[in-house]
Amino acid sequence: MSQPSPPTSQTMHKLAEPAPPCAIVIFGATGDLTHRLLMPALYNLARWKLLPDKLAMLGIGRTQTDSQGLREDLTKTIGGFVSDKSAEFSADKIDQEAWSRVANTIEYIDGDISDTKLYGEIKAEIDKFSKSGVGCNVLFYLAVAAKFFGPVVVNLAKAGLTKEKDSYWRRIIIEKPFGHDYQSAVALNKQILDVVSESQVFRIDHFLGKETVQNIMALRFGNGFFEPIWNRDHIDHIQITVSETVGVEKRGSFYEATGALRDMVPNHLFQLFTLTAMEPPASFDADAVRDRKEDVLRATHHMSEEDAQRFAVRGQYTRGKVQGKDVNDYRAEPDVSPQSQTETYVAMRLSIDNWRWAGVPFYLRTGKSMAKRKTEIAIRFKQAPLSIFKDTPVNEPIDNWLILNIQPDEGITWQFGAKVPGPHVQLEAVNMKFSYKDFFKVQPSTGYETLLYDAMYGDATLFQRADNIEDGWKVVQPLLDVWKTGKPPLAMYEAGRAGPEAAEELLAQDGRKWRPL
Repeated sequence: MSQPSPPTSQTMHKLAEPAPPCAIVIFGATGDLTHRLLMPALYNLARWKLLPDKLAMLGIGRTQTDSQGLREDLTKTIGGFVSDKSAEFSADKIDQEAWSRVANTIEYIDGDISDTKLYGEIKAEIDKFSKSGVGCNVLFYLAVAAKFFGPVVVNLAKAGLTKEKDSYWRRIIIEKPFGHDYQSAVALNKQILDVVSESQVFRIDHFLGKETVQNIMALRFGNGFFEPIWNRDHIDHIQITVSETVGVEKRGSFYEATGALRDMVPNHLFQLFTLTAMEPPASFDADAVRDRKEDVLRATHHMSEEDAQRFAVRGQYTRGKVQGKDVNDYRAEPDVSPQSQTETYVAMRLSIDNWRWAGVPFYLRTGKSMAKRKTEIAIRFKQAPLSIFKDTPVNEPIDNWLILNIQPDEGITWQFGAKVPGPHVQLEAVNMKFSYKDFFKVQPSTGYETLLYDAMYGDATLFQRADNIEDGWKVVQPLLDVWKTGKPPLAMYEAGRAGPEAAEELLAQDGRKWRPL
C-alpha cells in the first residue's frame, strides 16, 4: 500500500480561515524590521490566503515620503529576497498577485511619534478605514526602539485609539527588548497596563513562530514514548545554543547599551528553556500554557554573587575569520568604545528546583561572530550500563542525544549507538533525522506569519505575559549586578570560533562538554 503524500504549505494553510477584517498600523514602517521580516510575513500570509478579506494598513515613520514612495521601497526590498539567499526570508520568485494584495493596502504618514498631534492623524485614517468597510478592529505594531514602547501606548490610549467597544478589538504587538533589567521591565509593564488591559498586549518573540519551537509541545505531549523519559531519571543534561555568524554590523550604538545577555537570554533562550522544561498544560489555552512556563521561571534557582561568577561566562569577539571572511575586533566596530566591556557572548548553567528537573543542569549559550549559525536544543540522555559488553571491544557507551534543530534547518535528530557490520561487537554513533522542509515541503517563512495571524485572531498562546517577562529578568538580574563590577573579566574569543575557552571550562567543571558547532 502506498504512503500518503506529505502535506505541503499550501494544503496545510487551507485548513485555516482568513483572519478577521482589521487595520494594521505599523510604527517604524520605514525601518529594518518592517522591511526584513514584517512585510515578508504579510506577503506569505497573502500567498496562503490567510490575510483578512478586508484589510487596510497604515505605516508610521520618520522618513519623509508618501504612500506610493513607501510601496515602491517595500516592493524593491521584497524583490531583493529572490537573489539574497542569506536572508531569513528568501524566495525563488515573487508572487506578484499576492504582493499586490499587501502593497495596495498600504498608506503612510510621516511624523514624530512623541508628538500627540500625530495620533489625531492616525485616528482620522482609522476612521476612513472603518467607513470603507474594513471595520473598527485595529492591530498596532510597535517596530520601534524600546524607549518608545511605553510613550506610544500611552499616546494611543490618550487619543482613544485603544478603547474597545461594540465587540471590536484593539491590540498592540510590542517587540523586544521589553525592559533592560528587572526593575525597568516592571516599570514598563505598569506604564502600559495602567492604560490598556493585559488581553490587549502581545509581547512578541519571533522564535515562537518557528515550527520546531511550536513542535516542542507536540513532540513532548503528543507522543507516548517521550513524556515518560522527559525527566531527571533519564536525562543527564540539556544544552540550548543560539549562535550567530553575524557580528554587531551597523548596530554598535544599540549593542553597546544592550549586550548579548539582554538581547537574547530573557527572551529567545528563555522561550526555548521554558518550553523544554514546562509541565504539561491542562490545554493549549493561552493562559494554561503561559502558567506552566511561568512555573519554570519561578522554580529556576536564583544565583548568588558567587554563583554568578562561577556558573556564567561573558565573552567578546576579537579579530578573526567567519566562514572565510575577515571580521573586525568588536571594539573596532563603528559606535563601539575602544575599551568596551559589553559582552557579545554569554554562557550559563541554570538549575530548576522542582521534582522533574532536580539535579539536571541546563546549559545556555549565545554569541555573535561564531563558527556557525545554529539554534538547537540538545537533550543528552543518561548512559546505559556496559556490563553485557564486558567481553567485547566496546569500552565506552555511545552518547545518546535528541536534538531539536530550530534554525537554519528545522528538524529533529536522534543520535544512538548501532553495531558496526562485521564479526566483532563494536558500536558507532548513527543518526535518524527528520527535516521539516523535506517531509512537509514547507516554503520559506520568517516566523512572524503565525504570530501575526494569531494576534489578529486574539490567540496569545505564543506571546509573553507580563509575569513571564518580569520573572525572566529576575533570573538574570544577579548576572547584570555582578557584571557591573567587572567580575568576572571578559573572556575574549576569536571571531569564527565556538566561543571563549572559559565557556568550555564552565561545562568541564561538571565533567561535560559543549556539542561542537
